[in-house]
Amino acid sequence: MAASSSSSNIRLVTNTRCPFAQKAWIALRVKQVELEIDEISLYGPNGKPDWFWNLNPQGTVPVLVVSSSSKNDKKKTSVVTDSDDILNELDDIVGNTNGQNNILLYPSDIAVEEIETWRQERINQKLLPLGQQAVLAHQLTPPLQSVLQEMDRAVVGPFLLGSHVTAADCHAFPFVW
Repeated sequence: MAASSSSSNIRLVTNTRCPFAQKAWIALRVKQVELEIDEISLYGPNGKPDWFWNLNPQGTVPVLVVSSSSKNDKKKTSVVTDSDDILNELDDIVGNTNGQNNILLYPSDIAVEEIETWRQERINQKLLPLGQQAVLAHQLTPPLQSVLQEMDRAVVGPFLLGSHVTAADCHAFPFVW
């Protein structure tokens, strides 16, 4: 759904402590998307409300809800229920019109494969499992330190892949802050 052919209302259902939700929020902020944020509790007596389970039966955050209406007033609602899918689809969902900046999470001057190498291989397959082990061990482990050094050497510019933010940066920020 292109932003130029419809007017959209965008809502992010999130929990600010969840790093997976944080990467979606960061991407939305990078693109300067005007949105409504609904924060929900993930646990405890005030846990996830019924309306949330209707949006995402898996019960995970974030959830991006895009409601749009076209020139003929036809209304459509799209729901994206995974942070990786939100990053993958955000350029298409919001485009670069209606006051948005020109930042693309998948810019044409950077190969998609380079972005996905950062996201899938370096972060998902290496950093996340080792980071979890370090948290459980309450210390920086040598394997995690090695992966962080390897990632540092692979940085191309002020951002992971050069002079501007990409989906790889949004994906990494919550895990390397």
